[in-house]
Amino acid sequence: MLKTIKFWFWNARPHSLPQSVMPAALAVFLAGKAQGSDFSLCLGVLAVLGVAFAHLSLNLFDDYFDYKVKKTDYRNHLAHSGIRSRMHKCAYIISGQATLRNLLTACIVSGGIAVLAGVIILYFRGSTVFWIAAIAAFLGIEYSGAPLRLSYKGLGEVVIGLLFGVLSMAGVYYSACGRLDGAVLFVSVPVGLLVANIIYVHSIMDFEPDKAAGKMTFAGLLGNKKAMLVALALLLVISYLSIIAGIIFGYLSVYYLFTLLSLPLAVELFRLMYCFVTKPEQKFEPKKWYGPVGNWERLQAAGIDWFMIRWLLARNLLTLFCLIIIGVIFING
Repeated sequence: MLKTIKFWFWNARPHSLPQSVMPAALAVFLAGKAQGSDFSLCLGVLAVLGVAFAHLSLNLFDDYFDYKVKKTDYRNHLAHSGIRSRMHKCAYIISGQATLRNLLTACIVSGGIAVLAGVIILYFRGSTVFWIAAIAAFLGIEYSGAPLRLSYKGLGEVVIGLLFGVLSMAGVYYSACGRLDGAVLFVSVPVGLLVANIIYVHSIMDFEPDKAAGKMTFAGLLGNKKAMLVALALLLVISYLSIIAGIIFGYLSVYYLFTLLSLPLAVELFRLMYCFVTKPEQKFEPKKWYGPVGNWERLQAAGIDWFMIRWLLARNLLTLFCLIIIGVIFING
């Protein structure tokens, strides 16, 4: 049993959990400072766990729906034909380690744990949490599932930004303190944009293979790589401007300007993406201030270092942004 749990946990791509868990945890800290609220740390932590299991479930559902529509070894064929592409998505299915039915079972079990957490929270907090969770579940399934398949129509980044930004933070915040207010909105918007940025960076780097596979991402909608870079710059700039707007309108304290300390990571990410578009073969080594990059030698050996250095930088930008706000909450509330 333990071996099976470990197998599915790693295939659910836990390295992506920071893009859901960090915003959710941030919402708990914000709720703890909400004035006149009925704060419950237990319900807040339970909501974070629910978000984490929902994320793992959606990752597996993404594999399930993608495999059903188009066998995921198409990436291998693209790479062998000369298109630069990450390889071996759903390797555990292609290799025969698990069946599609096993995958569906894993999707349902992990999703069921998230639902159980939601039912407990619903009992204590009422129907508001249900409606937030219902909208999130619908968008999550339709991200790659029929009939909408939103990630194939250029809306994947929007869906992920809503799921792990506004919806996730609003749901966790309400679970923890039983109310909503402007502060969580002005924080969840830039956090959601930085989550969407992770997926957008992903789609820029996968533009060629996605195009060849008939998958339309937001980068695919733009088509022009210069336009992709402009959109990336706007996404990053608006994230910081949203915090400044929250300060101007009085929902956030001036201490939230400390989020600008994460700006060097944003600038570096844009630089690396610019180099990807203009000099795709240029190699980079991670710097210590990039944050965690895992086993870099293994990534190099797998031939995906060109992809992961940029993806991890986008993920670490979100993590640092959230950690800075958590620090601000401790300092000033």
